[in-house]
Amino acid sequence: MIGRKDDPAFLYFPSNYRWSMGLLICLSAAPWTGIEIDEVNRVGRALENHVGDDAAWFEEWTRMGDRIAARGRDEERKGHRLTAASCFMRATRYYQTGERFIHPRSQRSMAVYATSVKIFKDAAAIIRHPRIEPVEVPYDGTSLPALLVHPEPDAVGSKPAPCMVFFDGFDVTKELQYGYGIPDLAARGIGCLIVDGPGNGESVRFRNLPLIAETERYATAAYEYLAGRREFDPRRIGVMALSLGGYYAPRAAALEPRFACCVAWGAQWDYHAIWAKRLDELSSGKVLSLSVPPEHLQWVLGVSSPAAALKKLEAFRLDGIVQKMTCPFLLLHGAGDEQIPLSLAEKCFAAVGSKRKTFKVFEREEGGFHHCQVDNVTIAVHYMWDWIDDVLKPGA
Repeated sequence: MIGRKDDPAFLYFPSNYRWSMGLLICLSAAPWTGIEIDEVNRVGRALENHVGDDAAWFEEWTRMGDRIAARGRDEERKGHRLTAASCFMRATRYYQTGERFIHPRSQRSMAVYATSVKIFKDAAAIIRHPRIEPVEVPYDGTSLPALLVHPEPDAVGSKPAPCMVFFDGFDVTKELQYGYGIPDLAARGIGCLIVDGPGNGESVRFRNLPLIAETERYATAAYEYLAGRREFDPRRIGVMALSLGGYYAPRAAALEPRFACCVAWGAQWDYHAIWAKRLDELSSGKVLSLSVPPEHLQWVLGVSSPAAALKKLEAFRLDGIVQKMTCPFLLLHGAGDEQIPLSLAEKCFAAVGSKRKTFKVFEREEGGFHHCQVDNVTIAVHYMWDWIDDVLKPGA
């Protein structure tokens, strides 16, 4: 691994991996949600003397979110609806960037998160390109909150369109994932159902739905929701997810054969082994490259101890499952991923049973070198969307 001083990525806080990745997650949505580098930099400068203080991180991002949301409300009152929508999009990302590190969640952090969801919906009600429809996916006696991003009509024509189901990872949300190039996918004539599955987003915060190993359960629910809508072609519905979603999506595609393709944006193999090693290293005082505080694991699994979390994770293994996959498969991984070694990505790819499969490794010089290409999201988005377009086009 190259040293930090030689790292090609934009590391705002070189001494703190988690904070640098958190800021990049926010900033990388700029092409699609209008994130303003000046606003991000103002937050970063305010935090320069508080690196590692997650309470300060929350306060500064929330302050910026409040400021931009207030500007949006003011413009909305003046009748400047598109300006308001742009402000709401940015404020959502600032709020959720700040809230990511809070453990345990507080009444205030939950209220800030609820505000972020509300103002994203307010933006969605204004934006027409692409059209964003908040929906509920029926699931296990309740429902999962989701964003259905409709394909651009001019790119689809009169026939039912293809669509991707897009699940979260370990610590992101449907609103954050919209900012990862989804408008570009819609422009290609492909819809996207972005779902807060169990353990993610609203589902874990407000619906008491912890993370489960059996991703096929809610993936099937998402597939059937889309297949039941006339505007989509049931034969051209794929599944994808990022980060820990490198477990979700391959398992779903292997066990729900109706999916037309699968994209793992970042690899997984044996998540129990990953966390067994991490917890052992953390107990010895080692500082790890994690995207959120380690307490996040217990919270999303709905357990109260590391031992209970490891017990739950025993089922989070792909060996013996991905061998059953038959649909076209794409795996993306950064050669310098500090969270999941490239060797595990290679092991997963070799095991996948699909005859048509593609493994794209992003190297240091081209960009996309880090975890889920957080250092260059655009390069990953272009690669994925072009692959999906090729695979899901009629007659492919």
